[in-house]
Amino acid sequence: MMHWMRNLTLSICCAVLVACGFQLRGASEFTFKSIYVNGNTQITKPLKKSLVANGVEVTTSPSAAEIEVDLMKEESEKRILSLSGDGVVNEFELYYRVTYRTKFANEPLWTQPQIMEARRDFSYSDANLLAKQSEEKQLNLNMQQDVMNSIIRRLSAIKQSP
Repeated sequence: MMHWMRNLTLSICCAVLVACGFQLRGASEFTFKSIYVNGNTQITKPLKKSLVANGVEVTTSPSAAEIEVDLMKEESEKRILSLSGDGVVNEFELYYRVTYRTKFANEPLWTQPQIMEARRDFSYSDANLLAKQSEEKQLNLNMQQDVMNSIIRRLSAIKQSP
């Protein structure tokens, strides 16, 4: 009897999940087959790797690509978010921004620069210095991944004008 109830509950949960329209994000679809990525940022290499994984050829020359991406500027920032009554830092706020622009090979002008950014807050304690440094490093890596994924989604939405 319990086995039957468990299967029924599992079936109902699956039906509700399918009915709500949930689906895993698959590979991105691009309107171009080749791309040239210019810039020396912390996300340049992972961005190229992700584009290749999505079936886009990353060229070594802008003339061989259908579209160019110029990673113009990268910024990381750490701000004090809150202090204790004694003037000791309780929380920090981390920012990570990448400014980029795109251009199709047959167009003479670049698009307006786009800014992708991520922000994270984290609590801080001198008593847990090593753990907090490790947490900060992981948060920075996660923000870089989020920004890179956002750029990939923006690139997949680009439509070439006729």
